[in-house]
Amino acid sequence: MVQIAEMLPNSPGNESLWRLASQMGVRYAVGSLPDQTLCGPGEQPWDYRPLLRLKQKHADAGFELPVIESRPPLNLTKRGLDGRDTEIDAVCALIENMGRVGIKTWCYEWMADFNWLRTDFGYQSRGGSLVTRYNHADMVDAPVSELGEVSEDTLWDSLEYFLRRVLPVAEKAGVELAMHPDDPPLSPIRGVARIMRSVENFQRLLDLVPSPMNGITLCQGNFVLMDPDLPSTIRHFGRQNKIFFVHLRDVVGTVEDYHETWHDDGPTDLLECLRTYDEVGFTGVLRPDHVPSVEGEDNLHPGYQLYGRLFAVGYIAGLLESLGIHSLRRTYPEPVTVTEPAPV
Repeated sequence: MVQIAEMLPNSPGNESLWRLASQMGVRYAVGSLPDQTLCGPGEQPWDYRPLLRLKQKHADAGFELPVIESRPPLNLTKRGLDGRDTEIDAVCALIENMGRVGIKTWCYEWMADFNWLRTDFGYQSRGGSLVTRYNHADMVDAPVSELGEVSEDTLWDSLEYFLRRVLPVAEKAGVELAMHPDDPPLSPIRGVARIMRSVENFQRLLDLVPSPMNGITLCQGNFVLMDPDLPSTIRHFGRQNKIFFVHLRDVVGTVEDYHETWHDDGPTDLLECLRTYDEVGFTGVLRPDHVPSVEGEDNLHPGYQLYGRLFAVGYIAGLLESLGIHSLRRTYPEPVTVTEPAPV
């Protein structure tokens, strides 16, 4: 059954988000690696005890923690440079220890040098709310990455090397590797190739090193730019049991010029997408992603402000309810039936 999760940063200053998620009825959290408050002297975020403390922190707040969505350093690995084996050792430790504490899915990506990119973090959407935009024309004169160009062949070779090292550890630990798409799914950017940018390339990923633990994060905002028929994409990967995690969001435009939307205001039929996840038997978690900043907010964290999350969770929960899927915690789980008093 599809379940709603929220991304809950564990660093200080996010306490109100944790409380709001609990008040909304969210039962599942997507976590980041343990921060310094959870690491003792000499401990790394991917060590066993910090991860155990992280899981316990979520449990104490009433949340299950099925997904980690942050990563040890991996840029040397992606570029195929000296030092990559040390980076991969850290990932193997993370995967092994996630298995030990019972966190089943790791969301990672293969974007070298820089992660998701936008050219405008204050693009006006409905009613003056603010969303993010990417316009590739603004990047035409951007300099090549400080670390130099990277080819697609280099990224494919380094990915295969990485998977052959890590997947046996993941299989033993019972931890799923869920590859996130490039954002934007466009190549190259600043001289750096990107390979996780098409449905065909994601199938190549799955075939590169076959494993029950080799799968994907289906980030809808990226995949819809690859192919607008999202239900077809969901069926393609879902029937292979390769969708391990979902980001639910929507965009308007093309891969070279698009902006994000409110969850109820984009071109994608989100209800049909959710119906399709249920149809293919997806049982993982999905989280709303990249919400608008609204009245009363400062837009210091574009895409991740508080009030837009409240709207997104409520909207997605309503869509799931229409499919008979009850995804949020209820204070009163059984409906109250009111009957007429018996006649005297």
